Amino acid sequence: MKNLLLSVVFLVSIFYVQAQTSEKELLKNTEKAVKTIADTTTNGWENKGNISLLFNQANFNNWIAGGESSLSGNIGINYEFNYKQDLVTWDNKLIGSYGMLRTKNSNFEKKTDDRFEFNSVYGKKAFGDWYYSLFLNFKTQFSAGYVYGKDSNGSETRVKNTELFSPAYLAFGPGLYWKKNDKVKVNFAPITSKLTFVNSKYTSGLGYIDGSYFGVDANKSIRYELGFYAAGYYKLNLMSNVNVENILSLYSNYLDKPGNVDIDYQINILMKVNRLLTANITFHAIYDDNAFQGFQTREVFGLGLNYGF
Repeated sequence: MKNLLLSVVFLVSIFYVQAQTSEKELLKNTEKAVKTIADTTTNGWENKGNISLLFNQANFNNWIAGGESSLSGNIGINYEFNYKQDLVTWDNKLIGSYGMLRTKNSNFEKKTDDRFEFNSVYGKKAFGDWYYSLFLNFKTQFSAGYVYGKDSNGSETRVKNTELFSPAYLAFGPGLYWKKNDKVKVNFAPITSKLTFVNSKYTSGLGYIDGSYFGVDANKSIRYELGFYAAGYYKLNLMSNVNVENILSLYSNYLDKPGNVDIDYQINILMKVNRLLTANITFHAIYDDNAFQGFQTREVFGLGLNYGF
Protein backbone atom coordinates (compact mmCIF):
# COMPACT_ATOMS: atom_id res chain seq x y z
CA MET A 1 0.00 0.00 0.00
CA LYS A 2 2.80 2.33 0.89
CA ASN A 3 4.55 1.59 -2.41
CA LEU A 4 1.29 2.22 -4.26
CA LEU A 5 0.91 5.65 -2.67
CA LEU A 6 4.49 6.52 -3.49
CA SER A 7 3.95 5.45 -7.09
CA VAL A 8 0.81 7.58 -7.36
CA VAL A 9 2.56 10.62 -5.88
CA PHE A 10 5.47 10.09 -8.26
CA LEU A 11 3.22 9.86 -11.30
CA VAL A 12 1.22 12.91 -10.24
CA SER A 13 4.48 14.86 -9.82
CA ILE A 14 5.63 13.86 -13.28
CA PHE A 15 2.31 14.87 -14.84
CA TYR A 16 2.41 18.20 -12.95
CA VAL A 17 5.94 18.99 -14.11
CA GLN A 18 5.06 18.03 -17.67
CA ALA A 19 1.93 20.15 -17.53
CA GLN A 20 3.86 23.13 -16.23
CA THR A 21 6.52 22.67 -18.92
CA SER A 22 3.88 22.32 -21.64
CA GLU A 23 2.11 25.44 -20.38
CA LYS A 24 5.33 27.46 -20.47
CA GLU A 25 6.18 26.19 -23.94
CA LEU A 26 2.65 26.95 -25.13
CA LEU A 27 2.87 30.48 -23.73
CA LYS A 28 6.29 30.98 -25.29
CA ASN A 29 5.14 29.68 -28.67
CA THR A 30 2.01 31.84 -28.47
CA GLU A 31 4.13 34.95 -27.82
CA LYS A 32 6.35 34.06 -30.77
CA ALA A 33 3.31 33.58 -32.98
CA VAL A 34 1.79 36.91 -31.93
CA LYS A 35 5.10 38.67 -32.63
CA THR A 36 5.39 36.96 -36.01
CA ILE A 37 1.85 38.01 -36.92
CA ALA A 38 2.54 41.60 -35.80
CA ASP A 39 5.74 41.67 -37.84
CA THR A 40 4.11 40.34 -41.00
CA THR A 41 0.65 41.93 -41.04
CA THR A 42 2.04 45.01 -42.78
CA ASN A 43 4.32 43.14 -45.19
CA GLY A 44 4.40 44.55 -48.71
CA TRP A 45 3.87 48.13 -49.86
CA GLU A 46 2.00 50.72 -47.81
CA ASN A 47 1.18 54.10 -49.35
CA LYS A 48 -0.18 57.18 -47.61
CA GLY A 49 -0.03 60.95 -47.92
CA ASN A 50 -1.95 64.18 -48.26
CA ILE A 51 -2.28 67.18 -50.54
CA SER A 52 -2.96 70.62 -49.05
CA LEU A 53 -4.19 73.85 -50.64
CA LEU A 54 -3.87 77.11 -48.70
CA PHE A 55 -5.23 80.51 -49.78
CA ASN A 56 -4.99 84.00 -48.36
CA GLN A 57 -6.52 87.25 -49.63
CA ALA A 58 -6.42 90.83 -48.36
CA ASN A 59 -8.32 93.65 -50.07
CA PHE A 60 -8.16 97.35 -49.16
CA ASN A 61 -10.20 100.17 -50.74
CA ASN A 62 -9.94 103.70 -49.34
CA TRP A 63 -8.73 102.21 -46.08
CA ILE A 64 -7.45 105.16 -44.04
CA ALA A 65 -5.26 103.00 -41.77
CA GLY A 66 -3.35 101.82 -44.84
CA GLY A 67 -2.68 98.44 -46.34
CA GLU A 68 -1.89 96.71 -49.61
CA SER A 69 -4.21 94.30 -51.39
CA SER A 70 -2.68 90.89 -51.91
CA LEU A 71 -3.48 87.36 -53.01
CA SER A 72 -1.44 84.29 -52.17
CA GLY A 73 -1.74 80.55 -52.54
CA ASN A 74 0.26 77.51 -51.52
CA ILE A 75 0.09 73.88 -52.59
CA GLY A 76 1.89 71.07 -50.80
CA ILE A 77 2.26 67.31 -50.98
CA ASN A 78 3.54 64.95 -48.30
CA TYR A 79 3.62 61.37 -49.56
CA GLU A 80 5.10 58.13 -48.20
CA PHE A 81 5.49 54.76 -49.91
CA ASN A 82 7.08 52.17 -47.63
CA TYR A 83 7.93 48.50 -48.07
CA LYS A 84 8.35 45.78 -45.45
CA GLN A 85 9.10 42.09 -45.92
CA ASP A 86 10.51 39.80 -43.24
CA LEU A 87 14.00 41.21 -42.48
CA VAL A 88 13.82 44.12 -44.96
CA THR A 89 12.40 47.62 -44.59
CA TRP A 90 12.43 50.36 -47.24
CA ASP A 91 11.02 53.80 -46.33
CA ASN A 92 10.46 56.52 -48.93
CA LYS A 93 9.13 60.03 -48.37
CA LEU A 94 8.39 62.78 -50.90
CA ILE A 95 7.83 66.39 -49.79
CA GLY A 96 6.94 69.18 -52.20
CA SER A 97 5.53 72.66 -51.72
CA TYR A 98 5.10 75.79 -53.82
CA GLY A 99 3.55 79.16 -53.06
CA MET A 100 3.12 82.53 -54.81
CA LEU A 101 2.21 86.04 -53.62
CA ARG A 102 0.79 88.84 -55.71
CA THR A 103 0.50 92.35 -54.28
CA LYS A 104 -1.21 95.32 -55.85
CA ASN A 105 1.81 97.65 -55.90
CA SER A 106 4.44 95.20 -57.05
CA ASN A 107 5.46 94.51 -60.64
CA PHE A 108 6.37 90.93 -59.87
CA GLU A 109 4.82 87.86 -58.38
CA LYS A 110 6.97 86.54 -55.55
CA LYS A 111 7.48 83.08 -54.16
CA THR A 112 6.38 82.33 -50.63
CA ASP A 113 7.49 78.70 -50.75
CA ASP A 114 9.46 76.46 -53.10
CA ARG A 115 10.75 73.06 -52.08
CA PHE A 116 11.25 69.56 -53.40
CA GLU A 117 12.78 66.78 -51.27
CA PHE A 118 12.99 63.01 -51.61
CA ASN A 119 14.23 60.69 -48.84
CA SER A 120 14.82 56.94 -49.14
CA VAL A 121 16.22 54.55 -46.52
CA TYR A 122 16.74 50.83 -47.22
CA GLY A 123 17.36 48.61 -44.20
CA LYS A 124 18.34 44.96 -43.62
CA LYS A 125 17.63 43.56 -40.15
CA ALA A 126 20.65 43.61 -37.83
CA PHE A 127 19.33 43.08 -34.29
CA GLY A 128 16.40 44.31 -32.21
CA ASP A 129 15.03 47.48 -33.80
CA TRP A 130 18.32 48.13 -35.66
CA TYR A 131 18.95 47.72 -39.39
CA TYR A 132 22.02 47.98 -41.60
CA SER A 133 21.03 50.81 -43.92
CA LEU A 134 21.69 52.63 -47.15
CA PHE A 135 20.09 56.05 -47.57
CA LEU A 136 19.61 58.66 -50.28
CA ASN A 137 18.46 62.27 -49.92
CA PHE A 138 17.81 64.71 -52.77
CA LYS A 139 16.77 68.37 -52.49
CA THR A 140 16.14 71.16 -54.99
CA GLN A 141 13.48 73.73 -55.97
CA PHE A 142 10.88 74.01 -58.71
CA SER A 143 11.44 77.45 -60.24
CA ALA A 144 13.75 80.47 -60.39
CA GLY A 145 14.42 82.62 -57.33
CA TYR A 146 15.25 86.32 -57.41
CA VAL A 147 16.95 89.03 -55.38
CA TYR A 148 14.72 92.14 -55.36
CA GLY A 149 15.83 95.75 -55.17
CA LYS A 150 15.30 99.29 -56.48
CA ASP A 151 16.97 101.12 -59.36
CA SER A 152 18.06 104.76 -59.36
CA ASN A 153 14.53 105.82 -60.31
CA GLY A 154 12.99 103.90 -57.42
CA SER A 155 11.49 101.23 -59.67
CA GLU A 156 11.47 97.66 -58.46
CA THR A 157 14.08 95.35 -59.97
CA ARG A 158 15.00 91.71 -59.64
CA VAL A 159 18.03 89.56 -60.47
CA LYS A 160 17.77 85.79 -60.83
CA ASN A 161 20.06 83.93 -58.43
CA THR A 162 18.61 80.38 -58.21
CA GLU A 163 16.65 78.00 -60.42
CA LEU A 164 15.64 74.35 -60.85
CA PHE A 165 18.65 72.12 -59.97
CA SER A 166 20.71 75.18 -59.07
CA PRO A 167 21.30 74.47 -56.32
CA ALA A 168 20.50 70.77 -55.94
CA TYR A 169 21.82 68.52 -53.18
CA LEU A 170 22.39 64.76 -53.28
CA ALA A 171 23.56 62.81 -50.22
CA PHE A 172 23.95 59.04 -49.86
CA GLY A 173 25.80 56.50 -47.76
CA PRO A 174 25.70 53.36 -45.59
CA GLY A 175 24.85 53.39 -41.90
CA LEU A 176 22.65 52.09 -39.10
CA TYR A 177 18.91 52.64 -39.00
CA TRP A 178 16.89 52.50 -35.77
CA LYS A 179 13.19 52.11 -36.43
CA LYS A 180 10.85 51.72 -33.49
CA ASN A 181 7.83 52.08 -35.76
CA ASP A 182 6.63 54.27 -38.63
CA LYS A 183 6.36 57.26 -36.27
CA VAL A 184 9.79 57.08 -34.59
CA LYS A 185 13.00 56.42 -36.56
CA VAL A 186 16.62 57.61 -36.73
CA ASN A 187 19.34 56.95 -39.32
CA PHE A 188 23.11 57.31 -38.68
CA ALA A 189 25.45 57.37 -41.68
CA PRO A 190 29.10 58.06 -40.71
CA ILE A 191 30.45 57.79 -44.27
CA THR A 192 28.16 60.01 -46.31
CA SER A 193 28.96 61.51 -49.70
CA LYS A 194 27.27 64.82 -50.45
CA LEU A 195 27.19 66.55 -53.84
CA THR A 196 26.07 70.13 -54.46
CA PHE A 197 25.10 70.91 -58.06
CA VAL A 198 24.79 74.43 -59.52
CA ASN A 199 24.69 76.07 -62.91
CA SER A 200 28.26 77.21 -63.65
CA LYS A 201 27.00 80.59 -64.89
CA TYR A 202 26.45 81.54 -61.23
CA THR A 203 30.10 80.81 -60.37
CA SER A 204 31.52 82.75 -63.30
CA GLY A 205 31.47 86.23 -61.78
CA LEU A 206 27.80 87.22 -61.87
CA GLY A 207 28.13 89.61 -58.95
CA TYR A 208 29.64 87.13 -56.49
CA ILE A 209 32.76 88.63 -54.89
CA ASP A 210 34.80 85.44 -54.53
CA GLY A 211 33.11 83.44 -57.27
CA SER A 212 31.75 80.97 -54.70
CA TYR A 213 28.10 79.97 -54.90
CA PHE A 214 26.50 77.66 -52.32
CA GLY A 215 29.99 76.42 -51.52
CA VAL A 216 30.83 75.60 -55.14
CA ASP A 217 34.15 77.16 -56.23
CA ALA A 218 34.51 79.68 -59.05
CA ASN A 219 33.94 78.30 -62.55
CA LYS A 220 32.83 74.95 -61.13
CA SER A 221 29.41 73.29 -61.10
CA ILE A 222 29.86 70.54 -58.46
CA ARG A 223 31.11 70.44 -54.88
CA TYR A 224 31.93 67.11 -53.21
CA GLU A 225 31.85 66.54 -49.46
CA LEU A 226 32.43 63.49 -47.24
CA GLY A 227 31.06 63.51 -43.73
CA PHE A 228 28.71 62.31 -41.00
CA TYR A 229 24.96 62.40 -41.55
CA ALA A 230 22.16 61.82 -39.06
CA ALA A 231 18.42 62.11 -39.67
CA GLY A 232 15.49 61.69 -37.31
CA TYR A 233 11.72 61.52 -37.71
CA TYR A 234 9.10 61.78 -34.96
CA LYS A 235 5.36 62.03 -35.44
CA LEU A 236 2.83 62.32 -32.63
CA ASN A 237 -0.84 63.03 -32.08
CA LEU A 238 -1.24 65.92 -29.65
CA MET A 239 -5.01 65.54 -29.76
CA SER A 240 -7.50 63.52 -31.74
CA ASN A 241 -7.47 66.14 -34.49
CA VAL A 242 -3.94 67.58 -34.15
CA ASN A 243 -0.91 65.83 -35.69
CA VAL A 244 2.67 67.05 -35.31
CA GLU A 245 5.48 65.88 -37.60
CA ASN A 246 9.15 66.58 -36.78
CA ILE A 247 11.93 66.09 -39.37
CA LEU A 248 15.59 66.76 -38.49
CA SER A 249 18.85 66.18 -40.36
CA LEU A 250 22.44 67.02 -39.39
CA TYR A 251 25.58 66.90 -41.52
CA SER A 252 29.27 67.49 -40.74
CA ASN A 253 31.83 67.68 -43.55
CA TYR A 254 35.08 65.90 -42.61
CA LEU A 255 36.96 67.64 -45.45
CA ASP A 256 36.22 71.27 -44.57
CA LYS A 257 35.36 72.80 -41.17
CA PRO A 258 33.83 69.69 -39.54
CA GLY A 259 32.76 71.83 -36.58
CA ASN A 260 30.29 73.71 -38.80
CA VAL A 261 27.31 71.34 -38.66
CA ASP A 262 24.59 71.82 -41.27
CA ILE A 263 21.13 71.74 -39.68
CA ASP A 264 17.79 71.20 -41.40
CA TYR A 265 14.73 71.10 -39.12
CA GLN A 266 11.07 71.18 -40.06
CA ILE A 267 7.91 70.91 -37.99
CA ASN A 268 4.53 70.42 -39.64
CA ILE A 269 1.33 70.82 -37.61
CA LEU A 270 -1.95 69.66 -39.12
CA MET A 271 -5.17 70.59 -37.32
CA LYS A 272 -8.29 68.98 -38.76
CA VAL A 273 -11.49 70.98 -38.68
CA ASN A 274 -13.39 68.30 -40.59
CA ARG A 275 -12.65 65.67 -43.25
CA LEU A 276 -11.40 68.24 -45.80
CA LEU A 277 -10.94 71.57 -44.00
CA THR A 278 -7.68 72.00 -42.07
CA ALA A 279 -5.37 74.57 -40.52
CA ASN A 280 -1.72 74.01 -41.41
CA ILE A 281 1.39 75.40 -39.75
CA THR A 282 4.90 74.80 -41.09
CA PHE A 283 8.13 76.09 -39.57
CA HIS A 284 11.40 75.34 -41.36
CA ALA A 285 14.91 76.35 -40.23
CA ILE A 286 18.17 75.72 -42.10
CA TYR A 287 21.75 76.43 -41.11
CA ASP A 288 24.28 75.98 -43.93
CA ASP A 289 27.16 78.44 -43.92
CA ASN A 290 27.96 77.60 -47.56
CA ALA A 291 24.64 79.15 -48.54
CA PHE A 292 24.19 81.85 -45.87
CA GLN A 293 26.07 82.95 -42.74
CA GLY A 294 23.21 82.42 -40.33
CA PHE A 295 19.84 80.69 -40.00
CA GLN A 296 17.39 80.63 -42.88
CA THR A 297 13.81 80.36 -41.66
CA ARG A 298 10.38 80.19 -43.24
CA GLU A 299 6.94 79.93 -41.72
CA VAL A 300 3.69 79.10 -43.47
CA PHE A 301 0.27 79.27 -41.83
CA GLY A 302 -3.05 78.94 -43.52
CA LEU A 303 -6.55 77.55 -43.51
CA GLY A 304 -7.33 75.44 -46.50
CA LEU A 305 -8.26 72.13 -48.06
CA ASN A 306 -6.46 68.92 -47.15
CA TYR A 307 -7.00 65.63 -48.97
CA GLY A 308 -5.54 62.43 -47.50
CA PHE A 309 -4.92 59.31 -49.57
